[in-house]
Amino acid sequence: MPPVVIAHRGCSGERPEHTRAAYERAIEQGADYIEPDLVMSRDGCLIVRHENEIGGTTDVADHSRFAHRRTRRQIDGQMVEGWFTEDFTLAELKTLQARERLPELRPQSSAFDDQEAILTFDEVVAIAKAASARTGRIIGVAPELKHPSHFAALSLDMEGAFIEAVHRLDLQDATRSLIVQCFEIGPLERLSRLIPASLLQLMDVSGGPEDRSDLTYKDMATPEGLADISRYATMIGVNSKMVVPWDNADNAISPTRLIPDAHAAGLEVVVWTMRAENLFLPRQYRRGASEGTHGDLDSYLRQIYSLGVDAVFSDYPAAAVAARSSQSA
Repeated sequence: MPPVVIAHRGCSGERPEHTRAAYERAIEQGADYIEPDLVMSRDGCLIVRHENEIGGTTDVADHSRFAHRRTRRQIDGQMVEGWFTEDFTLAELKTLQARERLPELRPQSSAFDDQEAILTFDEVVAIAKAASARTGRIIGVAPELKHPSHFAALSLDMEGAFIEAVHRLDLQDATRSLIVQCFEIGPLERLSRLIPASLLQLMDVSGGPEDRSDLTYKDMATPEGLADISRYATMIGVNSKMVVPWDNADNAISPTRLIPDAHAAGLEVVVWTMRAENLFLPRQYRRGASEGTHGDLDSYLRQIYSLGVDAVFSDYPAAAVAARSSQSA
């Protein structure tokens, strides 16, 4: 089966992430899934933003009535300053406009700033369902639960709100069109007993899950760790450097055994995040001197696909779809 293409926050290389325009463009480009990152409003609504700090992805700083809400807060062990979704009601968040998160790297996307309001999870599901009806192919949704422990400490029940949404939006039987992701372990373990969706354990090259101080992602990537993950999840989502490491000069080197080890444990492997800018590519795939110049993403994608991955997240879905087509030709 060819690798699945998941549009990372929509076509976020070309439009401000998590906007209707980004999702619609990703669907037009052939993405199989669209991905919303989920955070929460003060009144318990599931909001689609990369982080709960929204100073860099909205025009909140331009709203003088919200100036006093700028604050500092610890999020998963890191001190962050800005404006946080949990301090705003849904109605207040809907008065804000979305902006490009990486304007210096993606000025062409910044041209679409301040044109769209923040979306809710319900609205992203509606976009996918409408596109499925329009195109005749199933457009899946791959939500990521962001910082559930943080929200739980604020008496905001992300898991409960999500489960309620799954039933209300008639997603409870969408085993292959709903992929639920999280860097934490507990939420996925609990969801595995409550909904039949595909569950994806996210991992990174460093650190570990916020809700398990006794574990690192490195531990979880061992055969023993993968066997433990397979008890509650069907997929792992890993930083591309866990599959193809970089050396000290940023050159991609020999692949690890993570993909065959995961497959041996019965887990599918999803790699994140395939981006075109030189900044995000190994040295051998860079072109030109600028970090924002597009390098040879096609060749990098082909290398990743050749290793037997089951899916990729990409900010540029058209490139991921094209490389997949050429790989299987």
